[in-house]
Amino acid sequence: MDKRSVNVVVMSDLHLGTYGCHATEILQYLKSISPQILILNGDIIDGWQFSKRYFPASHLQVIKEIINLVSNGTRVIYITGNHDEMLRRYSDVEMGNFKLTDKVVMEIDGKMTWIFHGDVFDSTTKGSAKMLAKLGGHGYDLLILLNRFINYFLRLAGREKMSLSKKVKASVKQAVSWIGNFEQTAAELAISKKYDYVICGHIHQPQVRTVETQDGKVVYMNSGDWVENLTSLEYNQHEWTVYQYDPKSYAVLDKEQASHISKAPALNVITDEVSLFLNSLILQP
Repeated sequence: MDKRSVNVVVMSDLHLGTYGCHATEILQYLKSISPQILILNGDIIDGWQFSKRYFPASHLQVIKEIINLVSNGTRVIYITGNHDEMLRRYSDVEMGNFKLTDKVVMEIDGKMTWIFHGDVFDSTTKGSAKMLAKLGGHGYDLLILLNRFINYFLRLAGREKMSLSKKVKASVKQAVSWIGNFEQTAAELAISKKYDYVICGHIHQPQVRTVETQDGKVVYMNSGDWVENLTSLEYNQHEWTVYQYDPKSYAVLDKEQASHISKAPALNVITDEVSLFLNSLILQP
Protein backbone atom coordinates (compact mmCIF):
# COMPACT_ATOMS: atom_id res chain seq x y z
CA MET A 1 0.00 0.00 0.00
CA ASP A 2 1.27 3.45 -0.97
CA LYS A 3 1.58 5.86 1.95
CA ARG A 4 -0.76 8.85 1.96
CA SER A 5 0.83 12.22 2.58
CA VAL A 6 -1.03 14.07 5.34
CA ASN A 7 -0.15 17.43 6.89
CA VAL A 8 -1.36 16.71 10.45
CA VAL A 9 -2.82 13.59 12.07
CA VAL A 10 -4.38 13.56 15.56
CA MET A 11 -4.96 10.21 17.27
CA SER A 12 -6.10 9.63 20.83
CA ASP A 13 -7.23 6.88 23.19
CA LEU A 14 -5.32 3.96 21.70
CA HIS A 15 -5.24 2.28 25.14
CA LEU A 16 -2.29 0.04 24.34
CA GLY A 17 -2.02 -2.72 26.93
CA THR A 18 -5.76 -3.42 27.16
CA TYR A 19 -7.95 -6.08 25.57
CA GLY A 20 -10.05 -3.42 23.87
CA CYS A 21 -7.17 -1.92 21.90
CA HIS A 22 -7.31 -2.58 18.15
CA ALA A 23 -3.53 -2.67 17.77
CA THR A 24 -3.54 -4.45 14.40
CA GLU A 25 -5.81 -1.79 12.91
CA ILE A 26 -3.74 1.02 14.44
CA LEU A 27 -0.59 -0.47 12.94
CA GLN A 28 -2.19 -0.78 9.52
CA TYR A 29 -3.29 2.84 9.65
CA LEU A 30 0.11 4.14 10.78
CA LYS A 31 1.84 2.18 8.01
CA SER A 32 -0.51 3.72 5.44
CA ILE A 33 0.24 7.39 6.19
CA SER A 34 3.19 9.74 5.97
CA PRO A 35 2.26 12.73 8.17
CA GLN A 36 4.34 15.83 8.67
CA ILE A 37 3.03 16.03 12.24
CA LEU A 38 1.54 13.20 14.29
CA ILE A 39 -0.18 14.26 17.52
CA LEU A 40 -0.90 11.49 20.03
CA ASN A 41 -3.57 13.14 22.15
CA GLY A 42 -3.55 11.14 25.38
CA ASP A 43 -4.36 7.65 26.69
CA ILE A 44 -1.93 6.06 24.25
CA ILE A 45 -0.51 3.54 26.74
CA ASP A 46 -3.06 2.59 29.40
CA GLY A 47 -1.17 2.93 32.68
CA TRP A 48 -4.33 2.40 34.73
CA GLN A 49 -4.81 -1.16 33.45
CA PHE A 50 -1.23 -1.97 32.46
CA SER A 51 -0.14 -5.52 33.26
CA LYS A 52 3.08 -7.38 32.50
CA ARG A 53 0.88 -10.38 31.70
CA TYR A 54 -0.79 -8.66 28.77
CA PHE A 55 1.17 -6.60 26.25
CA PRO A 56 1.06 -8.51 22.94
CA ALA A 57 3.58 -8.23 20.13
CA SER A 58 1.07 -6.25 18.04
CA HIS A 59 0.98 -3.55 20.75
CA LEU A 60 4.78 -3.37 20.73
CA GLN A 61 4.70 -3.09 16.94
CA VAL A 62 2.56 0.05 17.25
CA ILE A 63 5.21 1.67 19.45
CA LYS A 64 7.91 0.57 17.01
CA GLU A 65 6.02 2.10 14.09
CA ILE A 66 5.68 5.42 15.93
CA ILE A 67 9.45 5.36 16.50
CA ASN A 68 9.91 4.64 12.77
CA LEU A 69 7.85 7.70 11.92
CA VAL A 70 10.02 9.83 14.23
CA SER A 71 13.16 8.42 12.57
CA ASN A 72 11.80 9.14 9.10
CA GLY A 73 11.18 12.83 9.79
CA THR A 74 7.64 12.96 11.21
CA ARG A 75 7.27 15.40 14.08
CA VAL A 76 5.55 13.39 16.87
CA ILE A 77 3.93 15.24 19.76
CA TYR A 78 2.71 13.08 22.65
CA ILE A 79 0.11 14.86 24.79
CA THR A 80 -0.52 13.12 28.09
CA GLY A 81 -3.99 11.97 29.21
CA ASN A 82 -5.39 10.57 32.43
CA HIS A 83 -4.60 6.93 31.62
CA ASP A 84 -0.96 7.79 30.85
CA GLU A 85 -0.68 10.50 33.51
CA MET A 86 2.46 8.80 34.88
CA LEU A 87 4.27 10.57 32.01
CA ARG A 88 3.23 14.03 33.15
CA ARG A 89 6.21 14.32 35.47
CA TYR A 90 8.35 14.31 32.29
CA SER A 91 6.29 16.93 30.44
CA ASP A 92 8.12 19.22 28.01
CA VAL A 93 10.85 16.65 27.37
CA GLU A 94 11.99 16.96 23.77
CA MET A 95 14.28 14.62 21.83
CA GLY A 96 14.79 15.31 18.15
CA ASN A 97 11.43 15.00 16.41
CA PHE A 98 9.67 13.77 19.55
CA LYS A 99 8.07 15.99 22.20
CA LEU A 100 6.16 15.05 25.37
CA THR A 101 3.79 17.68 26.72
CA ASP A 102 0.40 18.29 28.39
CA LYS A 103 -1.13 20.58 25.75
CA VAL A 104 -0.28 22.22 22.46
CA VAL A 105 -1.23 25.51 20.84
CA MET A 106 -0.17 25.71 17.21
CA GLU A 107 -0.88 27.94 14.25
CA ILE A 108 -2.08 26.07 11.17
CA ASP A 109 -2.70 28.13 8.03
CA GLY A 110 -3.12 31.24 10.16
CA LYS A 111 -5.64 29.59 12.51
CA MET A 112 -4.87 29.07 16.20
CA THR A 113 -5.48 25.49 17.28
CA TRP A 114 -5.61 24.35 20.92
CA ILE A 115 -5.04 20.63 21.47
CA PHE A 116 -5.31 18.80 24.80
CA HIS A 117 -6.70 15.47 26.01
CA GLY A 118 -9.70 16.82 27.91
CA ASP A 119 -9.59 14.96 31.23
CA VAL A 120 -9.17 18.31 33.02
CA PHE A 121 -12.95 18.70 32.63
CA ASP A 122 -13.66 15.29 34.14
CA SER A 123 -14.01 15.31 37.94
CA THR A 124 -14.29 11.48 37.96
CA THR A 125 -10.58 11.19 37.14
CA LYS A 126 -9.45 13.13 40.21
CA GLY A 127 -9.29 12.63 43.96
CA SER A 128 -11.28 9.85 45.61
CA ALA A 129 -13.40 9.37 42.48
CA LYS A 130 -10.29 8.26 40.60
CA MET A 131 -10.38 4.79 42.20
CA LEU A 132 -13.95 4.29 41.02
CA ALA A 133 -12.93 5.47 37.56
CA LYS A 134 -10.15 2.87 37.49
CA LEU A 135 -12.58 0.13 38.52
CA GLY A 136 -14.92 1.36 35.82
CA GLY A 137 -12.04 1.12 33.35
CA HIS A 138 -11.55 -2.55 34.18
CA GLY A 139 -15.28 -3.17 33.77
CA TYR A 140 -15.21 -1.36 30.43
CA ASP A 141 -12.31 -3.55 29.30
CA LEU A 142 -14.27 -6.69 30.23
CA LEU A 143 -17.28 -5.34 28.33
CA ILE A 144 -15.13 -4.84 25.24
CA LEU A 145 -13.74 -8.38 25.58
CA LEU A 146 -17.28 -9.79 25.86
CA ASN A 147 -18.26 -7.70 22.85
CA ARG A 148 -15.51 -9.35 20.78
CA PHE A 149 -16.89 -12.83 21.53
CA ILE A 150 -20.40 -11.70 20.60
CA ASN A 151 -19.19 -10.17 17.34
CA TYR A 152 -17.32 -13.38 16.50
CA PHE A 153 -20.57 -15.36 16.60
CA LEU A 154 -22.43 -12.58 14.78
CA ARG A 155 -19.91 -12.81 11.92
CA LEU A 156 -20.37 -16.60 11.78
CA ALA A 157 -24.11 -16.01 11.49
CA GLY A 158 -23.55 -13.48 8.71
CA ARG A 159 -24.85 -10.55 10.74
CA GLU A 160 -23.36 -7.09 11.33
CA LYS A 161 -21.15 -6.35 14.33
CA MET A 162 -22.51 -4.47 17.30
CA SER A 163 -20.99 -2.31 20.04
CA LEU A 164 -22.26 -2.93 23.55
CA SER A 165 -20.42 0.09 24.96
CA LYS A 166 -21.97 2.40 22.34
CA LYS A 167 -25.43 1.06 23.12
CA VAL A 168 -24.86 1.61 26.84
CA LYS A 169 -23.70 5.20 26.28
CA ALA A 170 -26.60 5.95 23.95
CA SER A 171 -29.17 4.50 26.35
CA VAL A 172 -27.98 6.29 29.49
CA LYS A 173 -29.29 9.86 29.45
CA GLN A 174 -26.71 10.98 32.02
CA ALA A 175 -23.86 9.80 29.77
CA VAL A 176 -25.32 11.60 26.74
CA SER A 177 -25.77 14.76 28.80
CA TRP A 178 -22.21 14.54 30.18
CA ILE A 179 -20.74 14.27 26.67
CA GLY A 180 -22.73 17.31 25.54
CA ASN A 181 -21.57 19.31 28.56
CA PHE A 182 -17.96 18.29 27.95
CA GLU A 183 -18.06 19.49 24.35
CA GLN A 184 -19.77 22.76 25.27
CA THR A 185 -17.31 23.48 28.09
CA ALA A 186 -14.28 22.87 25.84
CA ALA A 187 -15.76 25.07 23.10
CA GLU A 188 -16.68 27.95 25.42
CA LEU A 189 -13.23 27.95 26.99
CA ALA A 190 -11.60 27.98 23.54
CA ILE A 191 -13.83 30.91 22.50
CA SER A 192 -12.79 32.86 25.61
CA LYS A 193 -9.14 32.27 24.64
CA LYS A 194 -9.83 33.46 21.05
CA TYR A 195 -8.81 30.16 19.45
CA ASP A 196 -10.16 29.09 16.07
CA TYR A 197 -10.07 25.34 16.74
CA VAL A 198 -10.09 23.15 19.85
CA ILE A 199 -9.23 19.44 19.67
CA CYS A 200 -9.85 16.93 22.46
CA GLY A 201 -9.93 13.18 23.02
CA HIS A 202 -10.98 11.43 26.23
CA ILE A 203 -14.71 10.86 25.59
CA HIS A 204 -14.31 8.46 22.62
CA GLN A 205 -16.76 10.46 20.49
CA PRO A 206 -15.40 11.56 17.08
CA GLN A 207 -16.73 14.98 16.16
CA VAL A 208 -16.21 18.06 13.99
CA ARG A 209 -18.71 20.85 14.53
CA THR A 210 -18.91 24.61 14.96
CA VAL A 211 -20.02 25.92 18.36
CA GLU A 212 -21.27 29.50 18.49
CA THR A 213 -22.04 31.61 21.55
CA GLN A 214 -22.67 35.31 22.11
CA ASP A 215 -18.91 35.72 22.63
CA GLY A 216 -17.87 34.16 19.33
CA LYS A 217 -17.49 30.78 17.65
CA VAL A 218 -15.00 27.93 17.45
CA VAL A 219 -14.67 24.62 15.62
CA TYR A 220 -14.76 21.86 18.24
CA MET A 221 -13.19 18.53 17.22
CA ASN A 222 -12.66 15.17 18.87
CA SER A 223 -10.38 12.50 17.46
CA GLY A 224 -12.49 9.63 18.85
CA ASP A 225 -10.62 6.46 19.82
CA TRP A 226 -9.18 3.11 18.69
CA VAL A 227 -11.27 0.94 20.99
CA GLU A 228 -14.80 1.51 19.67
CA ASN A 229 -14.79 3.95 16.76
CA LEU A 230 -11.33 3.52 15.17
CA THR A 231 -11.06 7.15 14.09
CA SER A 232 -8.55 9.96 13.86
CA LEU A 233 -8.49 13.57 12.71
CA GLU A 234 -6.60 14.49 9.56
CA TYR A 235 -5.67 17.94 8.30
CA ASN A 236 -4.97 18.11 4.59
CA GLN A 237 -5.57 20.66 1.83
CA HIS A 238 -6.59 23.30 4.42
CA GLU A 239 -9.37 21.15 5.88
CA TRP A 240 -9.96 18.98 8.96
CA THR A 241 -11.79 15.67 8.47
CA VAL A 242 -12.58 12.62 10.59
CA TYR A 243 -10.83 9.51 9.26
CA GLN A 244 -12.84 6.31 9.74
CA TYR A 245 -10.91 3.03 9.58
CA ASP A 246 -12.29 0.67 6.93
CA PRO A 247 -10.98 -2.92 7.08
CA LYS A 248 -11.65 -3.41 3.36
CA SER A 249 -8.93 -0.88 2.55
CA TYR A 250 -6.33 -3.00 4.33
CA ALA A 251 -7.38 -6.53 3.39
CA VAL A 252 -4.21 -7.16 1.35
CA LEU A 253 -2.03 -6.38 4.37
CA ASP A 254 -3.74 -8.71 6.84
CA LYS A 255 -1.82 -11.93 6.15
CA GLU A 256 1.56 -10.26 5.65
CA GLN A 257 1.22 -8.17 8.84
CA ALA A 258 -0.03 -11.09 10.94
CA SER A 259 2.97 -13.15 9.89
CA HIS A 260 5.35 -10.30 10.69
CA ILE A 261 3.86 -9.72 14.14
CA SER A 262 3.86 -13.41 15.07
CA LYS A 263 7.56 -13.69 14.31
CA ALA A 264 8.85 -11.47 17.09
CA PRO A 265 12.66 -11.51 17.26
CA ALA A 266 14.14 -13.70 19.97
CA LEU A 267 16.48 -12.12 22.48
CA ASN A 268 20.01 -13.51 22.50
CA VAL A 269 22.26 -11.59 24.87
CA ILE A 270 25.55 -13.22 25.82
CA THR A 271 26.42 -11.61 29.15
CA ASP A 272 30.15 -12.44 29.11
CA GLU A 273 30.69 -10.83 25.72
CA VAL A 274 28.85 -7.67 26.77
CA SER A 275 30.89 -7.47 29.96
CA LEU A 276 34.13 -7.94 28.02
CA PHE A 277 33.14 -5.18 25.58
CA LEU A 278 32.38 -2.76 28.43
CA ASN A 279 35.73 -3.54 30.07
CA SER A 280 37.56 -2.91 26.83
CA LEU A 281 35.92 0.52 26.56
CA ILE A 282 37.02 1.43 30.07
CA LEU A 283 40.57 0.32 29.45
CA GLN A 284 41.01 2.38 26.29
CA PRO A 285 43.21 5.46 26.86
